[in-house]
Amino acid sequence: MTSALLPTYARYELAFERGEGAWLISTTGEKYLDFGGGIAVASLGYNHPHLVEALTEQAKKLWHTSNLFQMPEGERLARRLCEATFADRVFFTNSGAEALELTIKMARKWNAANGHPERFHMITFEGAFHGRTLATIAAGGNPKYLDGFGEKTPGFDQVPFGDLEAVEQAIGPNTGAILVEPIQGEGGIRVGDRDFIRGLRALCDEHGLLLCFDEVQSGMGRTGKLFAYELYDVVPDILASAKGIGGGFPLGAVLATEEAGKGMTLGTHGTTYGGNPLAMACGNAVLDVLLADGFLTDVARKGLLLRQQLAGLAAACPDIVAEIRGEGLMQGLKLTVPPADFAAAARAKKLIVIPAGDNVVRILPPLIVSDEEIRTGVGRLAEACAAMKAAKEPEEA
Repeated sequence: MTSALLPTYARYELAFERGEGAWLISTTGEKYLDFGGGIAVASLGYNHPHLVEALTEQAKKLWHTSNLFQMPEGERLARRLCEATFADRVFFTNSGAEALELTIKMARKWNAANGHPERFHMITFEGAFHGRTLATIAAGGNPKYLDGFGEKTPGFDQVPFGDLEAVEQAIGPNTGAILVEPIQGEGGIRVGDRDFIRGLRALCDEHGLLLCFDEVQSGMGRTGKLFAYELYDVVPDILASAKGIGGGFPLGAVLATEEAGKGMTLGTHGTTYGGNPLAMACGNAVLDVLLADGFLTDVARKGLLLRQQLAGLAAACPDIVAEIRGEGLMQGLKLTVPPADFAAAARAKKLIVIPAGDNVVRILPPLIVSDEEIRTGVGRLAEACAAMKAAKEPEEA
């Protein structure tokens, strides 16, 4: 039967009906170890008792009232995020794309509020992915995502990722901000060099620009820090978060300093569902776990274990694995074979990994993954490598 869904996804012939911890169980009863985490969304894995309890208890009380009314749990979550980060203000959205839209609007509005409406341009980076709206595909600049949607939304000037000199040369009279993923996810787990990220902060300070971080994928504990900016000892002015912040419930957030948010006054932005009671219950529950004593330290430890295991894999399979990249539980394997083919080989071994750009597969297990599951997962990656090597040998014979 032909699907009634719009055919914008090349879906695998696989469906899941439930999950437990780091495991997914298919509709045919097969268990898969999830090293994709719903693309870094399932931060607490599946069926986490604290998250399930928070959601079901809230569901019994109130789902939605609209932002015409006070949201006590939203106030609480915003305050907790501010206390744990650089931020003074938070706005809740439903997704990463919405969070990036507001990031762009906020940066433009800040410049306008300071008497420079002409400074609506952002410097962005090759290989970036910021979402699928008209503004965010323009910010990302990928021709594949821009094709067929008319004239590109103006205001985005792309330069090579990691090239500080190119950034400096791109700054002009219309530049108002820099937007960067400290670790590019979709672009292939490309980790920003410390000098590069710190150099962006220095350029923003020198030229009076806002530094905006897209931490939709790298945030919420993924790197062993609450947000990846902490790895660089750099503080952004605006930060977009989503994915893992709701543990699987649709939720995004924009964090900003008081100064960066000053242009966003009454009526300048809004959302119907953003910050609704169900989302706030989930966001607070996720934060309960992430901010518990020792949790993020343990994520960093497990990230090191994963990295060590992957190093052994690369040493054993140099004809398949060319490079390891990443921080914490956000790792990538740069391959000598097509990532989609490798992901298929991994699925055949009941392991899920996510293809990305630059010939990379992403490894993004839930933050609650165990040491044993890390070793099991890398063992299955080795089996996938062996299968790929066996498939290559007849071709080369």
